[in-house]
Amino acid sequence: MSNRRTFIRQSAAAASALAFPLVGGAQPRAVKVGILHPVTGALAYSGQQCREGALMAVDDINKTGIKALGGAKLEVMLGDAQSTPQAGAAEIEKMNEAGCAAVVGAYASAICLATTQAAAKYNLPHVVDVGVADQIVERGLKNTFRFGPGYRTCAQIAMSNLHVLNTAAGKPAKTVMIIHEESLFGTGTANLLAKELPGFGYEVKEVIKHANPTRDFNNIVLRMKSVNPDIVIPANYYNEYALLVRTMQQQKVAPKAIYSVLGGAASSYKFLKEFPDAANGIIDCNHWFNPRDKRALELKKRTEAKNLFYSYEVFNTYTAVRLLADAIERAKSADRAAIVDALGKSTFSDHFMPYGPTRFENGQNTGAQPLMTQVIKGDIRVIVPREYREAEPVFPMRS
Repeated sequence: MSNRRTFIRQSAAAASALAFPLVGGAQPRAVKVGILHPVTGALAYSGQQCREGALMAVDDINKTGIKALGGAKLEVMLGDAQSTPQAGAAEIEKMNEAGCAAVVGAYASAICLATTQAAAKYNLPHVVDVGVADQIVERGLKNTFRFGPGYRTCAQIAMSNLHVLNTAAGKPAKTVMIIHEESLFGTGTANLLAKELPGFGYEVKEVIKHANPTRDFNNIVLRMKSVNPDIVIPANYYNEYALLVRTMQQQKVAPKAIYSVLGGAASSYKFLKEFPDAANGIIDCNHWFNPRDKRALELKKRTEAKNLFYSYEVFNTYTAVRLLADAIERAKSADRAAIVDALGKSTFSDHFMPYGPTRFENGQNTGAQPLMTQVIKGDIRVIVPREYREAEPVFPMRS
């Protein structure tokens, strides 16, 4: 009797399954990806910008899904590093527990140093979107991949271009003052510049560091007034950069050039809109898109339609997520080891950065380079290198 009941029950279940076939077959399992940024705390503005860039990339990828996995969608797990390395590392633990296949983040160098290390314990692939400290990719971590350039590349390109600009102008600039934030990014950049600039014939008068956050730059700018450098080189995050340059303007400190390396506000449409006079003429060596690629300009329109500024955080993280999706596609798997392997062999070129095809050596994309921009006539224009140039550089700004 019980056998007959079982048979009837099974037959009914089979019949109902035949009567209501799944539309298009079973949905492929989503690939869980961690998106980790400092969306609260001192770095919240930049972290939120990064997150927006990541989510726009996920939207674009999910229009077709990962084709090699039957159209599987990316399922996002959002993490908040709270602007501290410790909180970032704690979020990695959660993402590992939740079964994330990979992580993209985590903006600041000090946070990326902690998150990549934490992820390495689990062979969790970690694509670094911004963090420029070269230590991130110099520790032999097999899980870590940085798409953009590090601060050594940026500092070297900035110095050689400064030398070209200064020489072409008849070498009016001879002295330099460096102002930097105290964490890994600012300190590392400032140390590189202070060490290398004398070899280009510049006297580094002073290197001044400041805390994050800093709400008053009056004393630093008073010091600048007495030192009177030809060139001021800032290396800081957005809030401090903007306040430093505004304080210089208020105190009427006008060097021959403000020439920043990875300046948090220099090549920023937000800064340009809020403080157009202070921004005018500033040169920056920074992450920037290929201005001749219409996809970069389309993403700019989309970003501005959300009432956001199109900053390097947005397009760096957008392309970092696209790089990861390309690796998952080629891995044909959500397995971490397979993704790490695919990232290592990446030739990703379907992007609008001025890099060419991706080629990783020890986790660093060797083709990555910054561009030089200058605020000219109320807009940010690429001035170097020539193949991306939109305007002739103005140097020095003041004679």
